[in-house]
Amino acid sequence: MTSSNQPKRFYKQAAIEPIEGGWTVALDGRTIKTPGRAALTLPSERLAKAVAAEWNAQEEHIDLLAMHLTRLANVAIDRTEETRDDMADELARYCETDLICHIAETPDELAESEESHWAPVRDWAGDNLGVNLVPVIGIVASPQPDASLNAARDHALGLDAFRLTGLVYGAGLYGSALLALAVEQEAMSAEDAYEVSRIDEAWQAEHWGEDAEAKAATEAKRLEAKALGVWFRALA
Repeated sequence: MTSSNQPKRFYKQAAIEPIEGGWTVALDGRTIKTPGRAALTLPSERLAKAVAAEWNAQEEHIDLLAMHLTRLANVAIDRTEETRDDMADELARYCETDLICHIAETPDELAESEESHWAPVRDWAGDNLGVNLVPVIGIVASPQPDASLNAARDHALGLDAFRLTGLVYGAGLYGSALLALAVEQEAMSAEDAYEVSRIDEAWQAEHWGEDAEAKAATEAKRLEAKALGVWFRALA
């Protein structure tokens, strides 16, 4: 979105305020509403401070697409409870084609690097959540155990709206339900999970180079991962 399509900054300061049920953010004393016109009620002071920092970081124009925490909060408040079952199903679908279950056929160096990082995450998910996924060589998916898909689904359904929102967002960011689950459960950082998710991409860039557009896309996703880390730490 170019600056000409972005709303101009219309406030001097964003500050947090206590509100029934948690905390909110006010712009020059006027509390923020979600796109669905609900109160922006955040479950922790730490998350409220992080959202307020996003608003204070805006310059002449408001870059809504770059305000990852605000967007996640809007989804959690406006949509997640109504689509909870669908979101749990979406997480289970990511398990069916989970990135870290697809090991490169060649070269051996890449396959070994992937497995050294991915196998521990798969083992962790099986040991701690009962989500045991079957790894394969190549891109053709293997049917995953129904018990594991149900375990992932049940875990998602047991989360509050804010944690569920972050979990499904992470699965999309990483292309991996298992990495997202590890982040949500604080078994690894959101930033590390992103780097683990792009082992193949990093190997290709190291050996064949990377153009400016690809570099920009990577940096944008790193910012998303950083925001997701802030999100879960603020919910802890």
